[in-house]
Amino acid sequence: MALRVVIDPGHGGTDGGASGNGIVEKNMTLDISKAMYDEFKRLGIPVYMTRSTDETLSPSERTRRILNAFGKDSDVIVISNHINAGGGRFSCICD
Repeated sequence: MALRVVIDPGHGGTDGGASGNGIVEKNMTLDISKAMYDEFKRLGIPVYMTRSTDETLSPSERTRRILNAFGKDSDVIVISNHINAGGGRFSCICD
């Protein structure tokens, strides 16, 4: 089974996410996601990003882009990048 990867840079556009000390989450998640995308491409792994610019995505548009990339087969991995301030806990939505 050949894995395929969808990278979702968190936030974007009007949703800046967390910010402080000159750092804005939407910019950092996009930069991290672009670096991941380049590395997956270099390794020959099929990869797609839900956004490659600073744009606002509604939850339904984000989901549509994820599903349209490679479908919802078990060999598709979705990575949603977020930089949180802390105080939260790890969660996984798995089916």
